Amino acid sequence: MRIKEGFVLRTICGQSVVSGEGSANVNFSKLVSLNDSAAYLFKEVQGKEFTPESLAALLLKEYEVDEATALKDAAALCATWKEIGLVEGE
Repeated sequence: MRIKEGFVLRTICGQSVVSGEGSANVNFSKLVSLNDSAAYLFKEVQGKEFTPESLAALLLKEYEVDEATALKDAAALCATWKEIGLVEGE
């Protein structure tokens, strides 16, 4: 999967948010708030293909977390991003 074109990570009032820009995202009328680890992952994979496993590997590299927790959290994040239309592909 990959993040759809036109989604941009910004910092607004100290909070990381993703917004849709351009005509392709005209119907995406919300801001998606990301915590620090989700913002880190968004930055690392923007413009690249990724899987829950590759996100988990990034979490393991950056944070002190066990592999099972990293994979569970990465899979949940991917599912959420899919549900809200932020990513495309499997």
